[in-house]
Amino acid sequence: MKPDLINILSNSNKDIDNQQLMDYISGKLSEAEKHAVEEDTVDDAFINDAMEGLQSFKDNKKINFFVDQINTDLHKRLEEKKTRKNKRRIKEQPWVYMAVIIVLVLIVLAYVVLWAIKN
Repeated sequence: MKPDLINILSNSNKDIDNQQLMDYISGKLSEAEKHAVEEDTVDDAFINDAMEGLQSFKDNKKINFFVDQINTDLHKRLEEKKTRKNKRRIKEQPWVYMAVIIVLVLIVLAYVVLWAIKN
């Protein structure tokens, strides 16, 4: 089984093993083991939602396809976000710094000249 499917609940409840959850969905567990998994997940809404979602797939190949599709879409969106962020960032351009320095010098000179004329 693909690692993406085995790690589907890697950040969630540590009482249930991810492989055990996938075995439950696949129907590979005995009745006693199924009952134990159901008892472990009764109070965790996230695991219940994950189990319901995974059970809606009749074929494991469809699960693999959708996991691959979700991962591809996620990587694509993250790359697009990174590209937009880099476009918005001010690029290092020395002429911008030089222009700011010149403007500040002109402002200081104007202040000094006006102060000298006033006195």
